[in-house]
Amino acid sequence: MLRHRFQPGRLVAGVFLILAGVIYAGDAGGLWETPWFVVIPVVVGGLCLAGAVGVVARTVHRRRGAPHTGQPDESRADPSG
Repeated sequence: MLRHRFQPGRLVAGVFLILAGVIYAGDAGGLWETPWFVVIPVVVGGLCLAGAVGVVARTVHRRRGAPHTGQPDESRADPSG
């Protein structure tokens, strides 16, 4: 049972931010030489792609008939049971 709804936009953003970290880690470890400005397009492009994926996912989710009410689920909000 899932505890929350899957959000693919956050997954895409996380992958691109991890990629930026790997780029800098490889540079710091001496595996390759990376100019400082190379990561900017990776992060900005990843965030733009994540936003687009989030919009598409929300559109698909709403068309499937599962509206988001904005209210937390009562069964999850009660810690006693």
